[in-house]
Amino acid sequence: MLDVKGSINNLKTTTEEHFKYIQQQRSFTRAFPIHFELAYTDFRVIEVALQLTSEQNHALLASFAAAYESVYQYEDAYATGGLEGFNNQFADKLTDYQRAKDNFLAIIEQITKLQP
Repeated sequence: MLDVKGSINNLKTTTEEHFKYIQQQRSFTRAFPIHFELAYTDFRVIEVALQLTSEQNHALLASFAAAYESVYQYEDAYATGGLEGFNNQFADKLTDYQRAKDNFLAIIEQITKLQP
């Protein structure tokens, strides 16, 4: 597998920091959507690296993509609608968001083990 340690580290940090930011009900800042877009780029880099391993890591790739989508919905609500937008959609779903985040980070740990 290609060396994507930088993207892995960035994606882990951003995912954790975004969750904390939203959990603490912090006000929207312009930096959040920038980090959100950079995290998407890191996700795609890792996805391509997994795709290049052919069928060897197909199940992991599918799990990674699904887990990212689970986290993405929460972060997207905040990135596009701020705290109010997030709370309108997910105010009562913070536990679900945390589970999605934890699952995503666990899958990223599996990918980390494949790194050279």
